[in-house]
Amino acid sequence: MSQVVGVRGLASPRSSARLPRMRTPRIALAALVSLIAVGCGGAPEPGSAPPPPSRPPGQPGPAVPVTSTVDSTGAIPGSPDAQYIYRFRQIEPGSDRFAFRDRDLSFYFRPSPNALYFEVENLQGRPVTIDWERSSFYDAESRRDKVGHATSTYRDRFSPQGTTQVAGLQKVSEYLFPLDYLLDPGGRDEQVRRPLLPEDNRALTYSGRTFGVDLAMLIEDRPRTYTFRFEVVSFIPR
Repeated sequence: MSQVVGVRGLASPRSSARLPRMRTPRIALAALVSLIAVGCGGAPEPGSAPPPPSRPPGQPGPAVPVTSTVDSTGAIPGSPDAQYIYRFRQIEPGSDRFAFRDRDLSFYFRPSPNALYFEVENLQGRPVTIDWERSSFYDAESRRDKVGHATSTYRDRFSPQGTTQVAGLQKVSEYLFPLDYLLDPGGRDEQVRRPLLPEDNRALTYSGRTFGVDLAMLIEDRPRTYTFRFEVVSFIPR
């Protein structure tokens, strides 16, 4: 760093009194200040900070947490501020209406980037139970995990989950996600979790990926597993 050092005059006080006072031109003073700044490496002003480096397009970033919510009745799945809108299809069992029905149960699904919403109806008067502990979720990263649902909490994620009864001729509506997606709510009494799929520019890397659930049911105490899979078909910029 360049330094400016003051030089003490050699003339005596008497002779210096006879010399005319010299003024430093403003232009020269400005040049001197600029030279000092260059010598100091051009440091930023106090309190300023360089902007953070931008993330290259497509590189994964932090997931935006979502809280426990009920399914939207809107026709378009996803968040209102999403950059892309997903289009899905049900591939197992194949259905263009996201539905499946046998003589005991009727299922209707609504996949979204937030969670996998569904409704199950007991078509008979027999006792029907959803066994969450024996059910599995397969996410878009091809990972298998236990199923989380509306009442799953971060605090109890390692505890056995209770079952859900579906009374005869009645319906139960739920939403599903991998149990490992639960996040610490920081002392708040709410469910906070990662979304199933990103809704920013990372969404473009999820084309063709599949996700779904193996839903374990007990029908008159007899176990039966229903397998459902969904595929990401395409995206529409919002």
